[in-house]
Amino acid sequence: MKAIILAAGEGKRMKSAKAKVMHEILGKPIIGYIVDSVFKAGSEQVILVVGHKREQLRDYLKDRVEYVVQEEQLGTGHAARMASDYLRENGNVLVLYGDMPLVRPETIEIIQKLHKEENNGVTAVSVMTEAPGDFGRIIREDGMFSHIVEARDCTEEQKAVQEINTGIYLFKEEVLKRALELLENNNSQGEYYLTDTIEIIRKLGYKADAVRLDDIGEFLGINSRSQLAAAAAEMKRRINLMHMDNGVSIIDPSNTYIGPDAVIGEDSDIYPGVIIEGSCVIGNGCIIGPNSRLVNTKVGDGSLVEYSVALDSEIGGKTKVGPYAYLRPNSKIGNKCKIGDFVEVKNSIIGDNTKASHLTYIGDSDVGDNVNFGCGTITTNYDGKNKYRTVIKDSVFIGCNTNLIAPVTIEDGAYIAAGSTITKDVPKEALGIARAYQVNKEDWNKK
Repeated sequence: MKAIILAAGEGKRMKSAKAKVMHEILGKPIIGYIVDSVFKAGSEQVILVVGHKREQLRDYLKDRVEYVVQEEQLGTGHAARMASDYLRENGNVLVLYGDMPLVRPETIEIIQKLHKEENNGVTAVSVMTEAPGDFGRIIREDGMFSHIVEARDCTEEQKAVQEINTGIYLFKEEVLKRALELLENNNSQGEYYLTDTIEIIRKLGYKADAVRLDDIGEFLGINSRSQLAAAAAEMKRRINLMHMDNGVSIIDPSNTYIGPDAVIGEDSDIYPGVIIEGSCVIGNGCIIGPNSRLVNTKVGDGSLVEYSVALDSEIGGKTKVGPYAYLRPNSKIGNKCKIGDFVEVKNSIIGDNTKASHLTYIGDSDVGDNVNFGCGTITTNYDGKNKYRTVIKDSVFIGCNTNLIAPVTIEDGAYIAAGSTITKDVPKEALGIARAYQVNKEDWNKK
């Protein structure tokens, strides 16, 4: 199987500079969900029909898919025709819209199975609804699937039909190719409807069927911000339920936002207000405390993160982060560490059993094991033009309110006196002091 995803529409109702299918649900673009689903369902190749703002889709999907351009939007059939050069013999092709993020891989597999078992030229997907609205109607004659009529072209009798077209089809490739060649635009919009291929395929002598599925919510497209929010709510519900079924405690699922690519281990607790985005991996027995945000971050077993933000970082096992810590990209924290309140770490490696309990900035640094950062320590890594690294080796003790002016190395076991501004390397087990002597001016305040 291969797939053609139609994603050339402008999405005017979104009122956005973003392509419609690039709007995000739980940190992932709409188009990412549907591309992932068709690949998981066994598609060997995905052809994306693009048009408006197509460079945004290319920047995101890169070479995961093939691209064809629909310069003029002349209907869904015209869009599918743009991909005709990819259609071969003896294969099947799934055609669907790029704004349907809730379609499950399992549903596509069901469609594939029925399509093959019945040897259909085309298998459409339908659902029943009491409010068919603007959906195309599935027309059956003597109980057999006959054709699809778009809502705007329905007669009054056809408008009463409650079986609707979802916009998902599985074709034999060579059958779709022939049908697209014969497609005409004899309708109220003057467009080439993909739905008209059904009747063409039947006239060519192939079998057409419509498989009726139950969950209408799975097939709703997104054309507005309110529909985007509704889809996000359903996706959130699915994802949270999946994690809970896998042994994760989510204290308040209605107020927890976990992206589709996150992995969370057993016996971990997720508190309200947590946002987990991207490719996060959270180990067993972790606690992700209230209002924390993790993006593309790995957390080791038994660690605690509370009221904190971690971006593109790694946290070891049995480590405590927060409250109110900030791990910026490329931070790697070791095991049994403490990154405390109002501590910021950026592009640094921190060894095991190291503690920065409060009010500290560690940037562009390589820090060893068993290091203690006193309150108010700053690695001053930037001279206005260039950034430099600070090296702090094992078992170093850094007193409060210390500035380490990079590039500088603090050797094993050294001490830094509180209030020092260190500009030179400190030898192993030495005491580094860099501060002015205290002078008391008698009666200065009276004068």
